[in-house]
Amino acid sequence: MKICVFGAGAIGGNFAARLADAGNEVSVVARGAHLEAIKAKGLTLIAGEKKIVARVKASDKPADLGRQDVVISTLKANGLPALAESVGPLLGPETGVVFAQNGIPWWYGRGLDSTRPAAPDLSRLDPGGALAKAVGYERTLGGAITSPNHVVEPGVIVNEQPDRNTLWVGEIDDSQTPRIEALRKALVTAGIGSPASKDIRYDIWHKLMANLTGSTVALILGQASLIQKTPIINALCRRAHAEALAVAAAHGVTLDDSPDVRYGPKRVYFDHRPSILQDYDLGRPMEVEAIVRAPVAFARSAGVPTPTLDAIEAFVVSMAESKGLYAS
Repeated sequence: MKICVFGAGAIGGNFAARLADAGNEVSVVARGAHLEAIKAKGLTLIAGEKKIVARVKASDKPADLGRQDVVISTLKANGLPALAESVGPLLGPETGVVFAQNGIPWWYGRGLDSTRPAAPDLSRLDPGGALAKAVGYERTLGGAITSPNHVVEPGVIVNEQPDRNTLWVGEIDDSQTPRIEALRKALVTAGIGSPASKDIRYDIWHKLMANLTGSTVALILGQASLIQKTPIINALCRRAHAEALAVAAAHGVTLDDSPDVRYGPKRVYFDHRPSILQDYDLGRPMEVEAIVRAPVAFARSAGVPTPTLDAIEAFVVSMAESKGLYAS
């Protein structure tokens, strides 16, 4: 397949290297020193004892890369306006665009099963409808990622847990189409898990549970390890998780998950700092809208009380605004 990874940072670089190593024609949209290193030396992925050095076409201008079979966007939600501005040259009539991001996606209310309640107003996730206009709902594919990585130096990515690399993909109306089957096959062949999904919103909410009820608390505390070590913090995360499950259920997504499993004694919390904490530490724009505010908007639209999530929202918004990393 001809695949462009738009935003080939830590996660995107991992996926791009694996897909290229599996024989796909891969290009990447990157920028700065990372881009220059990829051009000069290739894209290097270190996953345990495995090392891949992939030669991929790379540019900060999508127009240099040509039309694609699939575009996989691994940009954070707040970075998507850049995609809307420049993605056009990558798109043909049949090109699928996977939005593999944290939190509630901009397209969530489109293609929604008629048995489920309407989504709340999510216009802040796509200001001015720029993504809908540039990509079109007919090209849009949903995605959810589990894959911890970090860029150790420009052009070099370390996959911290090589057994945790999964990209769930699905049509936004959950239809099982040839392009989804082909994409899943390409991902699996490249060593990226991609289980068949009959409900992409289930996968999105399931991933959101970790970000909304754990990553946000790690942000507030400045570290993740206290979630398991400190009983009072663990209890707070359990309450937040129970509230989030109730919100998802109110919108027709009943998750096979529980606070006792998510935050129970057998859960292992690695030293990996969640992306929202990394962004805060490094002074980068934060995914507050998609990870925190949109889920709380779902709660309010369904009339589900969420006192713990409301408190988390207040802390996260205040912290992000105080550093100029988010604007209400």
